[in-house]
This record gives sequence, structure tokens and C-alpha cells, in this order.
Amino acid sequence: MRRFFVEEIKERDGYVVISGPEARHISKVLRMKRGDHFILMDRKGTRFEAVIEFPGPKELRVRLAGVLPTPSSSPIDITLCQALLKSRAMDYLIEKTSELGVNEIIPFFSERTVIRDARYNAEARARRWQEIAQGAATQSDRIKPAEIYLPVPFRKVIDRYQNDDSMKIILWEREESTDLKRLLRAHPSSARLIGMVGPEGGFTSTEIEMAGKAGFIPVSVGRRVLRAETAAVTLVAIFQYEWGDLGRT
Repeated sequence: MRRFFVEEIKERDGYVVISGPEARHISKVLRMKRGDHFILMDRKGTRFEAVIEFPGPKELRVRLAGVLPTPSSSPIDITLCQALLKSRAMDYLIEKTSELGVNEIIPFFSERTVIRDARYNAEARARRWQEIAQGAATQSDRIKPAEIYLPVPFRKVIDRYQNDDSMKIILWEREESTDLKRLLRAHPSSARLIGMVGPEGGFTSTEIEMAGKAGFIPVSVGRRVLRAETAAVTLVAIFQYEWGDLGRT
């Protein structure tokens, strides 16, 4: 069955009214009609089998036919701290890391970030990113979408995780002593991971030093120099493959 997302499902009501883009997609694009069944999910991870009662192009009402079992989630909790990238690259990164199962994405401004605070509509971007994460969660049948935060300065990200004892990794192409494979072999498992990826121009030495003092371990992904969005997707995929549910049934 097809899957669709709403902010909240109130079981006691017995029905849900869907409006906005999801309603248009169901009615106009997919041309679903009265009596059609689909899976309806919300931000809390609740999911029901739903039946269309009153279809419409702007709004439709569906009946909650029954609770559905919640699929298993990854055993690891992943937070991605990502320096802001240009629009298309950032959209791609959020979509793909959300599909892979990242739990939180915290965008930030760094010294080499191309996009600067003064000319950046952060709230509008964050709303768009949350919609992308929502679509990715629906596509990949995740329990709930990744949480996308408003962009903050690099310093605030460092302060936020200063006393966090999770595994903390910062990707740096100039790191020569520790690569990601070696680090993962030295740590057979971890329940929570925080990964930090820089902008198109990478991190400065000062930023790496600041992150190191907060407990972030600088690592490289090998000899290849990856685009920032590719590096972020690769990092999350490796985390899920090594410690999560990627490749497992």
C-alpha cells in the first residue's frame, strides 16, 4: 500500500482530514478515489490503515481502519551536523541522509560557508528541508522523519556537544593519522553517533582544533576528495552499515 504522512493522528476521532500538498497528490496525481486504502503515518511513529471516505482536490477525509505494526528502527541514533551548502546540494544531502536513517540534521555556518547569515532565509529553508525529510521518510518507510534544525554558528554546535559522551566524528580531508575504517575497527559498536561535515571548502585548522577540544575525532575517508554532500551521505551510510540496520533483514 502507498504511504502518506500527517503531523498527528488522533485515534479517538476515528478519522483524519488531509489537506495541502498531500491531498492534491492523492486526489490529482494518483487519482485515488473513495474506498481506496493506504498507510497513514504521523510524526510520533503512529501508523494506521486508512480508507478514503470523502475525496477532494484540496481536502479529503479518511477513516482509520486499523492500527498497523510499527517497523523496527535502526539500533543507532545518528545526528549529522552539516555546514550549509548551496541549495541543491543541501536538498540532496537532506533527502539521502534521511532515507538512510539519520535522526537529526543540524545545519551550521562555518568560516568557509559560501552562504552567509545576512542573506539567508533560514526559517523558509528549514521548512523546505523538513518537507524533504518527510518525503524521504515516507519513501523509505521510516518510523518518523529526521528532525531538521535552524542553522546556527559553528561555535554553538561545538558548545552543544561539549559534554556529550557519544561517539563524535568530524571529517577532515587533511587528517593523516586516523581514517574512518581504522576508527570503526577500534570501536566495535556505539548506540549514538554525531558526525560533522564541512562546507565545500572544508574546515579551517582553527575549527578542527575547536572541535577536537570538544571531543570530536578528526578522520578522513581515504585518499578520495569527496564533495561535501557526497561525504555526508557516505558517512551516514557507513554508520548504518557498520552499526545500524543497513544490509540487515
